Amino acid sequence: MRRFVLAHTTEVALIVVMLVLSAGLSLATDRFLTLSNAFDVLNVSAVNIIFAVGLLVVLISGGIDISFAVAASVVQYLAVLALGVVGGGNWALGFLIAGAIGLGLGFVNAFLVYRLSIISIVATISTFNIFFGLLMFFTKGVSIYNLPDWLTTRVVFYEREMADGSWVELTLPVVVMLICCGATWFLISRTTTGRKLYAFGDNPEGARRFGINIGAMHYISFGWLGLMAGIAGLMQAHYAEEVVPNALYGRELDVLAATVLGGARLGGGKGSVIGCVLGVLMVSITQNGLNLMGVSPFAFKMIVGAIILVAITLSSARLDKLLPAFARARPRTGGPR
Repeated sequence: MRRFVLAHTTEVALIVVMLVLSAGLSLATDRFLTLSNAFDVLNVSAVNIIFAVGLLVVLISGGIDISFAVAASVVQYLAVLALGVVGGGNWALGFLIAGAIGLGLGFVNAFLVYRLSIISIVATISTFNIFFGLLMFFTKGVSIYNLPDWLTTRVVFYEREMADGSWVELTLPVVVMLICCGATWFLISRTTTGRKLYAFGDNPEGARRFGINIGAMHYISFGWLGLMAGIAGLMQAHYAEEVVPNALYGRELDVLAATVLGGARLGGGKGSVIGCVLGVLMVSITQNGLNLMGVSPFAFKMIVGAIILVAITLSSARLDKLLPAFARARPRTGGPR
């Protein structure tokens, strides 16, 4: 147990902070600690978690991307237009089109970073503005409300009415999110490619000398984020039942903060899917609790920012300093988790 805790310091610290936060919010409002509210938080968080696991792969490889939310907006619009051309399509075709467009946009970032040797944050700031500018120019900010019937029909895998009249629902975005999390975990933890991504992010020059294909690492990491952005964009359109060009604008910084909060290192070489999910959930739980308490939305960013700062400080501290009794059991770990 001690070895497990010390090997997963960030995740354990986040769980502790979330439990304390949830206990406080449950005292402030009796609606917070209910099963229906927990499922609501999960359903609302699904799109951001899909974004986050894609971003995690880029961060592990030592890069950074802030264009993914805008890319998802582009995917939404183009995918819906393409589906209209082919007569509406279905879920299989929708995922195929959205994933392909997202993958292509991710490859654009990889090309700029690898072939043109542009620093990833500079490259993605550029594509952020280019993608969003082109989207708003050609759409003139007009939303699409006439979506295929299958895209706007709610898909519920599990539902149950509670004693208080509320409903517990497990919707399609959550199931897709779980699949994306599982696929990302498998990629970074159970494949040779994943180990190469960690090695490249931790020591790019060492990875280059070891013979790792640097170009492949860039295209895989940014391409994976593009794929996740495409899927997230389709799920957002399904959830909102409309396509609004600027609906996802601004989410990139929230997702980036939550992913780093979950233990991903901006310098590369570190991060886990479970930590990433916990980071997003903690931000969502905070926003949900504040909303139920009637706190002004204008205060959300300030309070959530303070909580993220405290949580990152706690999770970055060495646990053997906080709990000296664990120090003797601290294992030596390395590589991907």
